[in-house]
Amino acid sequence: MYCHNNCLSIKGALCLWNLDKNQIRAVNFTPMAGSSKLHIAMFPWLAFGHMIPYLELAKLIAQKGHKISFISTPRNTDRLPKLHPSISPLITFVKLSLPQVENLPTDAEATADVPYDKVQYLKQACDDLKEPLSKFLETCDDLDCILFDFAPYWLPDIATSLGIPSVFFSIFTAAMLSYVKPASGIDDRSKPEDFTIPPKWVTFPTNVVFRLFEVLRIFYQTLAGNVVSDLYRTQEGIKGCDMIAVRSCMEFEPEWLQLLEEIHGKPVIPVGVLATTVYDTGVENEAWRSIKDWLDKQKQGSVVYIAFGSEAKPSQVELTEIALGLELSGLPFFWVLRKHRGSADTELIELPEGFEERTKAQGLVWTSWAPQLKILGHDSVGGFLTHSGWSSVVEALQHARALILLTFLADQGINARVLEDKKMGYSIPRNEKNGYFTRDSVAESLRLVMEKEEGKIYRDKVKEMKPLFADKDRQDKYVDKLVDHLRSQGRTKKIKN
Repeated sequence: MYCHNNCLSIKGALCLWNLDKNQIRAVNFTPMAGSSKLHIAMFPWLAFGHMIPYLELAKLIAQKGHKISFISTPRNTDRLPKLHPSISPLITFVKLSLPQVENLPTDAEATADVPYDKVQYLKQACDDLKEPLSKFLETCDDLDCILFDFAPYWLPDIATSLGIPSVFFSIFTAAMLSYVKPASGIDDRSKPEDFTIPPKWVTFPTNVVFRLFEVLRIFYQTLAGNVVSDLYRTQEGIKGCDMIAVRSCMEFEPEWLQLLEEIHGKPVIPVGVLATTVYDTGVENEAWRSIKDWLDKQKQGSVVYIAFGSEAKPSQVELTEIALGLELSGLPFFWVLRKHRGSADTELIELPEGFEERTKAQGLVWTSWAPQLKILGHDSVGGFLTHSGWSSVVEALQHARALILLTFLADQGINARVLEDKKMGYSIPRNEKNGYFTRDSVAESLRLVMEKEEGKIYRDKVKEMKPLFADKDRQDKYVDKLVDHLRSQGRTKKIKN
């Protein structure tokens, strides 16, 4: 069946939609060094924090005239941002129906749709996409390579059997990826404390490590039980791929990128930071009009923006301390608050009684979707209280917003240490074992970064780094180098009819 915006839908039988050649010729291509155009498949993990960077890279590659098959599920592709008309003919969304697995809600296709304890079932469903994805790849006799995420650790074997080069594309930093055991290495980390020091294969001194509460709450728990851990998935994906691509740049973390190549013995290609772009349709929606109206009334650089991404959800205790800390700080704030993760999440979190009434002259709590990039770009916003997710960090640095850090999940701890080490962000003080923090520490941290003299270093540093994270020409050169590497890989065989 045909789908909107160049789609290929797969459910049982395969239905292929070939792009109109006249449409393709109408696109303004950027000339490349090589004469041939590539067909590249992309398969990100089923989380918007992963799909959006993959789509950003897809758009940049398509701008150079190459064809992209972007693989995900129907609901996910329908929720992705609209494409600019100049590149939409070159990006085909391949919709694979997500298999149903026990304990996974029927409408759940992304991590944002389920509470954290049910994400493991989403990974099981993703693993069940192995057969339909294989069938799709078998039909693509013009496919030059596939970029894949950490979850489908089984994909390199399929790609190898079809002669398709596979590229492990990490949306995490090289520093985070360096904590994954090399294929030839021995990993004797068995206790939570083992993850709070650099692995033995890190050859230079560094303070970039997980803190104990991050390991206990986030990382170490995933190593237990019968589920395939994220660590194992990442290890196997890297081991089986032909090349590693990383959402980073040499100007930001050269030592970690070089280390990755040394320990894995295969090419490591930084693709740039992939600053988020939004196709402006010219229509200003009602949500943004309301938000902008409030922001326009605030002083320049005075507002703290608070958001914790699509996956991180504070506990009720944490939410209470954050709220009361904001109130104590006295700073103007705009808070995008998600009270639950999907319809299956029955554990709603609530603001302290009377909070919104008491702070109505100080700040605004927004409980529905909000355009983060536009908010961060508004002149009234001076700081960002963030979970330290890499996409949010990149968006903040595009606009030189000071960073106050509060980690919850996954790579966020390593991101926070990198930012702390570079004086680009300040972490709210927490108990080392359980991660507990107080309203007073929230208030003091916000005032330090936003107003105090000792926080000037953080405000100045993000301004210094803005050109690196907002430089479109630099980003374009990184994509050129990636495409050159993909072209050099070459497919080893074609699929027989």
